[in-house]
Amino acid sequence: MSLLRAKIQDVFNEPGCEKNRGKDAKARKKGCSKPLTPGAAAGGCAFDGAKIVLQPITDVAHLVHGPLACEGNSWDNRGAASSGPTLWRTSFTTDLTELDVVMGQGERKLFKAIREIKEAYGPPAIFVYPTCVTALMGDDIEAVCQRAAEKFGVAVVPVNAPGFVGSKNLGNKLAGEALLEHVIGTAEPDDPGPYDINILGEFNLSGEFWLVKPLLDRLGIRVRACIPGDARYFDIACAHRARAAMVVCSTALINLARKMDERWDIPFFEGSFYGITDTSDALRNIAELLVKQGADPEILGRTEVLIAEEEAIAWKKLAAYRPRLVGKRVLLNTGGVKSWSVVHALTEIGIEIVGTSVKKSTVEDKERIKQILKDDNHMFEQMAARELYAMLSEHKADILLSGGRTQFIALKAKTPWLDINQERQHPYAGYHGMVELVRQIDLAIHNPIWRQVREPAPWDCQPAVREERPRTKSETATLHIVPEFAGTTADDFGER
Repeated sequence: MSLLRAKIQDVFNEPGCEKNRGKDAKARKKGCSKPLTPGAAAGGCAFDGAKIVLQPITDVAHLVHGPLACEGNSWDNRGAASSGPTLWRTSFTTDLTELDVVMGQGERKLFKAIREIKEAYGPPAIFVYPTCVTALMGDDIEAVCQRAAEKFGVAVVPVNAPGFVGSKNLGNKLAGEALLEHVIGTAEPDDPGPYDINILGEFNLSGEFWLVKPLLDRLGIRVRACIPGDARYFDIACAHRARAAMVVCSTALINLARKMDERWDIPFFEGSFYGITDTSDALRNIAELLVKQGADPEILGRTEVLIAEEEAIAWKKLAAYRPRLVGKRVLLNTGGVKSWSVVHALTEIGIEIVGTSVKKSTVEDKERIKQILKDDNHMFEQMAARELYAMLSEHKADILLSGGRTQFIALKAKTPWLDINQERQHPYAGYHGMVELVRQIDLAIHNPIWRQVREPAPWDCQPAVREERPRTKSETATLHIVPEFAGTTADDFGER
């Protein structure tokens, strides 16, 4: 436990974080996130954050050491995709019961589970995630993993991020520490080259990194390791031989990028693959870093040629949507890198941003938003559901881009909604991804269903009642005789 406490303190003192550097020594010790309230929904615990970062490593067995519910709550919480192995889609847990806790059977049950996974699946590595229960029990996860690795001849990686130690973002960083301590640098590639790079913080949601990788392939740039999206254990173990790195989500793995730069001289920059301009800038920055690291300068020219070709194709496709979307108002309720990268992408085609959430954004993210929108009046830390509903119901935005948790607010306000977070079904990265994002926004805004649902319900529409003129006394006394029955009497009807 003391080792875990020291590791957490090290993450809190992250010098690569601008926000952290702006604090005094006392404030820095309190950490980057607000403390969790026991029993409250805090948007994910440290265990959840560590599992998010590491589970997309597709050929690894992920073993949760704790009660069954911990594995159930953390499995498949992001829509990452794999181009090959499917082992990561299998859930493994020691499934501790009350009896196991009382009798202190946690370590023995963990050792047995590792052996069963090794015999049944033979993975290159097994990642072990302690939870609140096993951490409070005092199970020595490090010792069990070390003994199992020696006994069974497989890499067993302890991921010390039990839920009670902090927030999901802290768990992201602790996952990076686990990779740095137990995985990266444990293997050597047989073909290192001057054009090898790492991509950090890219999760390959809906397979969107597959829209970017072909661009790098055309430039002769090899992705040594994409951490964690569609990753393989051996690739991550060899990641220390890359020549440069790009950080996509700095709040998650900035500590990993900084320490890899210190240990193996791998310079990095923070960028985005959302939007045409940002994608082009990312490709340029990668090429420039590689040249600084000794690559042939001719790659700079090839990069500009590729950018010109791809931008021309993308802008030609976007031209069809511009007349339909210019002036449309978008409310963006997300965070992190998307708080500025998606904003920049949408403003490029004339869409107006009426607000963007910066709850999970860094100081650099907020500065980028100010540069894009020219002010900070459109940024908000957090918007309550009532305020969000009021804004949408008053038609101050034409569409809401957010995660699944706020979709029902938009639907109640009869406003189009598009999923922009990890549950999304469409890839939005790169040039083609930008076209797809605009296409989906266009489909959502101009869907005829919104015109129908905004009309009054049939039961709310009272039919118009015609006021009849009161009859005069003479009209009431007048007998109107139907020609067919002229000359008949009441007796004739009675006979019939």
